[in-house]
Amino acid sequence: MVDGGTIFLDEVGELPTGTQARLLRVLETGEYIRVGSSKVQKTNVRVIAATNVDIYEAVQKGKFREDLYYRLNTVPLRIPALRERKEDIYLLFRKFVADFTDKYRSPNVQLTEDGQQLLANFPWPGNVRQLKNIAEQIAVLEKERVVNAQILQNYLPADNRSNLPVHVAQKSNDDFSERDLLYKVLFDMKKDMVELKKLVVEIIQNGINSRTFEDNSPYIRKLYSDVDNSQEQVSVPSTLTIHHPQSTGQKEDFRIHTQEAEEIEESLSLVEKESDLIKKALRKHKGKRKSAAQELGISERTLYRKIKDLNLN
Repeated sequence: MVDGGTIFLDEVGELPTGTQARLLRVLETGEYIRVGSSKVQKTNVRVIAATNVDIYEAVQKGKFREDLYYRLNTVPLRIPALRERKEDIYLLFRKFVADFTDKYRSPNVQLTEDGQQLLANFPWPGNVRQLKNIAEQIAVLEKERVVNAQILQNYLPADNRSNLPVHVAQKSNDDFSERDLLYKVLFDMKKDMVELKKLVVEIIQNGINSRTFEDNSPYIRKLYSDVDNSQEQVSVPSTLTIHHPQSTGQKEDFRIHTQEAEEIEESLSLVEKESDLIKKALRKHKGKRKSAAQELGISERTLYRKIKDLNLN
């Protein structure tokens, strides 16, 4: 700090509480200690603080120190928003355009009357910073040096959000692709098992023989082929054995002997299914992890981590 100089503090209302206390101590005592030093320094400077925050309201909410507020509030100056002083907008625009055309060595820009009217009626939520930004864009990008309202409209945002960047929530492939894959497999499996049970109950109730059931074998094969999302060959028996008593009046004994059905009923653990899919992908691609990762729809790094977590080495 230089004695007799001026310090400008921008956005003082955003200072953390700890920093506010240090600033107050410097303003009250005129003393400070440089970083890395233990020697107390003296200073006598003029402080100009600016903020867009309603400081009095921040004091009421406990976000700004009351003692610092009254220490800084010696000569308060309120600068109206740009939209409240329309007569300054065109003058500031001309100043900014002249500065930028001189900086970039481009021809000067003139604004027509309808352009001036559009400039004055725009709400300017970003105040002078936004106006300066628009002036620089026109000075650098615009081919026409006489700018009317139609041309100027291309540089003004369609709403009052000042072309703020839009945050798009994107799902990380590393974190969610394998999870989505497992959920899809399990949900499809459950749905297919329900359909299969309905088919079995219908056969029992209607007394359909094994020939009729074999006619539905393509559907049964589809159920099991959909389970293996890695597109490997699934072993499905060509015929399903059905024990149906010939004599009437006896309670029907209906059993379907399929190893795959027993496995589905045994476990629906996400960890086991995830481990099984990774093993199948590695077998299919003969241990090539890069190809297996592409098959599973995950990154190679995620596959390495999954192999380590599931002890598949």
